[in-house]
Amino acid sequence: MTVPQSQFSTAILDPELAVPAGLSDPEGRPAGRRFSVYRNNVAVSLTDALKQAFPVVTKLVGDEFFAAMAGVFLRQHPPTTPLMMYYGAEFATFLEGFEPVAHLGYLPDVARLEQALRLSYHAADAEPVSPETMQTIAPDRLMVAQFSMVPAVRLVQSQWPIYSIWLANTDESAPAPQMRAEAVLITRPEYDPMPVLLPQGGAEFMQTLGKGQCFSDAIEAAGENFDLTTMIGHLLTGQAIAEINLGD
Repeated sequence: MTVPQSQFSTAILDPELAVPAGLSDPEGRPAGRRFSVYRNNVAVSLTDALKQAFPVVTKLVGDEFFAAMAGVFLRQHPPTTPLMMYYGAEFATFLEGFEPVAHLGYLPDVARLEQALRLSYHAADAEPVSPETMQTIAPDRLMVAQFSMVPAVRLVQSQWPIYSIWLANTDESAPAPQMRAEAVLITRPEYDPMPVLLPQGGAEFMQTLGKGQCFSDAIEAAGENFDLTTMIGHLLTGQAIAEINLGD
């Protein structure tokens, strides 16, 4: 008897479901025990993949709670690709609706930050614009230029202090988070992604550039208290700029 693939996949992720009827090994013997072992191994592997992808979320809720939460998640969101580097893309949205962590309002956005770090790590390589190249552009031409970013760049915004929370849980010397909204720019100047806290208006600046608008429009969108020098420093240090289109 052949077990339907959908029935097998559903049962393998849910320990509360019975072993599919008619399941047998290559010799035709009942394979219920073997299936149970395999089911446990799959759940453990997927949970470990989530822990590796979301280490700060794991630390914030604790290993035992995270494992139980992961068990709920993996039943609702089975893998759609054998590439475990992408597993957990729906985790932040899942956390928004997971009642046991409703009191941790910042948790979904911390997960988004960790997911963005992972996507940045696996993004394609690209040759960045050098600081020297940017210095050769006349100010009036720079103001009408369009900027594009390398594939590794990510922007994460939150009403919560997500960068400060992330830093406090990855660096013991970091100060305690202060209640405030934060925007994080992620670049990858070398092998590992580098998150930095953006100055006021930095997110609006990046979003405007991302829409294909010119440099002066981005500065205007950032507001009057925008620290342009710091922002440009982040972009150049992070090797984030892929191209500056001067319209030539």
